[in-house]
Amino acid sequence: MVKKCDITGIGVMSGNNVSHANNHNRRRFMPNLQVVSLFSETLNKVFKLKICSKTLRSIEHNGGLDSYLESTSANKLTDKALKIKKAVACKKGPSEKPAARKTPRNTPARIAKKAAKKA
Repeated sequence: MVKKCDITGIGVMSGNNVSHANNHNRRRFMPNLQVVSLFSETLNKVFKLKICSKTLRSIEHNGGLDSYLESTSANKLTDKALKIKKAVACKKGPSEKPAARKTPRNTPARIAKKAAKKA
């Protein structure tokens, strides 16, 4: 069984146990994996995932599975999480784009104010 988070892909790390006498012995640092059922409000579906506690805290901090997947970039997610993210995005439809600015970004504010007064 693979000891890896289903969403972020965090896995086993290796390092040393260092004694008081500075003896080094190799060891493995296991992720704190929990089997959790997470509900997707957009898909109206429950996903049973094996995730680490750090990821669970991040999901709760962002307000749920859907918002966590939207805010996290695709290169930080596993294939399983990307499938869920894609399904959520398809169900929600195209996201609204912010309104276009009236003045170009490189125009200083004082010039933009003068142009607005003349118009």
